[in-house]
Amino acid sequence: MKQFCVTTAMGKRLIGMGMVRQPHIQRALEGRTLVVIAGTTNGYVAEEILKELGQAEGFSRVGFRRGMVLPPGVEAPEHDFPGDVVIRDGTWQRGQTIFDVADDLKPGDVVLKGGNAFDAWGQAAVFVGDAQGGTVLAAVTAVFGRRVRLIVPIGLEKRVFEDVHILAKASNAPDAEGPRLCPMPGEVFTELDAIGLLTEAEAWLIGGGGVYGAEGAVWLGIDGDDEEVRAAVALIQSVAGEPPCQV
Repeated sequence: MKQFCVTTAMGKRLIGMGMVRQPHIQRALEGRTLVVIAGTTNGYVAEEILKELGQAEGFSRVGFRRGMVLPPGVEAPEHDFPGDVVIRDGTWQRGQTIFDVADDLKPGDVVLKGGNAFDAWGQAAVFVGDAQGGTVLAAVTAVFGRRVRLIVPIGLEKRVFEDVHILAKASNAPDAEGPRLCPMPGEVFTELDAIGLLTEAEAWLIGGGGVYGAEGAVWLGIDGDDEEVRAAVALIQSVAGEPPCQV
């Protein structure tokens, strides 16, 4: 086993690279609709997918978000919102959002929505700040109403101990304060999944944390045969210079 420290920014890039090879996304890009809902991790996902399609010109991760989690006392810079990334039949429909296409989505289409928590049972949840439910409501309506596939790209730093439904019940109580929490009926996709998909090596979460830029980082163990481990080492080294996320 080889071990690596993976920062949150490195993790976001790995997730983006892995999502390009995700089979359901590959099929959606060939003749269906793929919706990448704006968010910090999904900015990397959209960037990698658009690069794969040769359509990345004009896309920027800066401003590709609606809400963000920030340290106390920090204010996010204001940017014009460019829209979500909607790709229909392999072509980026610039300026569209999930709300423009949600009612037309159908089986075979895929929605990518980032999250703020996932538990040991593979269940994810997202903070909700909008009084009308925001983008997650549009995504969940498509999932339950028309069997659209939902995938949740989410970093390992967002793992939680309790069942997200228990956390949601507490967070959404009438006397609770802070953002609401909405469980999502989607498939979680983390750095571990990205490494496995891209290299066939097995990745393990061993520990986390650090200082001097490693705050929130995770410590991963990589196992497999010699070829798989070499591929995983090369993959992780390729994102080692990823700068901190700025959006």
